[in-house]
Amino acid sequence: MKRIPFPRCASRLLAPPVARRPPCPYTAATPTPRNSTQARCQSTAAAPDDAQLEVQPPEPSTACPQSAPKGPRRPPAPARLSKMPSPPPRNALSSTKLHALRARLSLPPRFPLQTLARTLVHPSADPDPHFNNASLSMLGRKLLAYYTSEHILCTYPRLPMSVVFAAVEAYIGPKALAMVAREWGIEAAAAPGGEVEPGLLQFKRIPAGELLPSALTAQVPWKWNVTTTHKITKTDEFGSENAPPSPHTLQQTPVPNEMAAQSFVRALIGALHVHLGSPLVKRFFRDHFLSRHLDVSTLFDFRIPTRDLSRLCAREGFESPVARLISETGRLSRHPVFIVGVYSGKDKLGEGSGSSLDEARTRAAAAAVKAWYLYRPVEVTVPSSTEGGVDTSKWRPNLIDCGEVIV
Repeated sequence: MKRIPFPRCASRLLAPPVARRPPCPYTAATPTPRNSTQARCQSTAAAPDDAQLEVQPPEPSTACPQSAPKGPRRPPAPARLSKMPSPPPRNALSSTKLHALRARLSLPPRFPLQTLARTLVHPSADPDPHFNNASLSMLGRKLLAYYTSEHILCTYPRLPMSVVFAAVEAYIGPKALAMVAREWGIEAAAAPGGEVEPGLLQFKRIPAGELLPSALTAQVPWKWNVTTTHKITKTDEFGSENAPPSPHTLQQTPVPNEMAAQSFVRALIGALHVHLGSPLVKRFFRDHFLSRHLDVSTLFDFRIPTRDLSRLCAREGFESPVARLISETGRLSRHPVFIVGVYSGKDKLGEGSGSSLDEARTRAAAAAVKAWYLYRPVEVTVPSSTEGGVDTSKWRPNLIDCGEVIV
């Protein structure tokens, strides 16, 4: 340990006390009452001597603030905000929920918080189209339908259209989008208004005990929905039999929480496309939607798979399918098991098991038809990968199948 010399310490302790200069000249001239705080003068200039100080008392104000004429006073901020249908855009900059949501979704800082706050306002809360998410929701719905359908059709080029519609609904359907919004941590406000936190989902709720409004329960059929071609060209992305309500028609209409949540997800996709461009939107869509596992084989529903397999072999020029028993066990017991294979010549098309020969043959035929429909190319490229002048050297034309089996 280093030893301190005593003469140095003694010189400091025995030094004569130096008079302290007051921090502010005004406080030096004016007597300070007891139990009062002194204001510190923040100045870089040196203070003169106390004898040269001339302190002038402050001049009394000629106009007394109490005698000023009372004009129309502005209402306080909470009263003004309560009259607004939705929070003003300037409140989005100070919202911690919006900052947390943008960071949670890994969005770049250049994505404006005002737009993110607008995606959370349903038309039922604010009828003004400049402040609600109706237009962004319509744009996002088209983008989601485009990216999902091209992924499914390019990955499984032989799928029937009924299975394609079911797969699209499984990825971006109303229930799927509502579940995505819950996983993102979106919370709903009790009632919309200008004083509400901008990071909450705002919509007009349906009162307890009341039925759905007529705008949501009205079944408006399409002009003609008999053929599959009409469902592809005239209906929505799900091939539904009734036309869904437009977001602009839901102004001041109470809606359920699921409908408001799906409008937010669609509006967010539209806002990302407007502010950040299609490459980032496709990356966002791949990370949050296509990353979910979907077993397409569970979406099939065959009525007579043996007939479908026979028509498929006849169309493709294969030999007629023949069912052959591969193995069996417990034929005379209460729980027999039969394994049957379906062959076309020497090639086995499918295999199935069942408690009877007919059940095993039906399952083998269904497995053979599924194997045909679930064909996947080795390299899958989607048409949107060539947008924006990106490198198109990796583009490979996709397989266009002749269609599903017509029975």
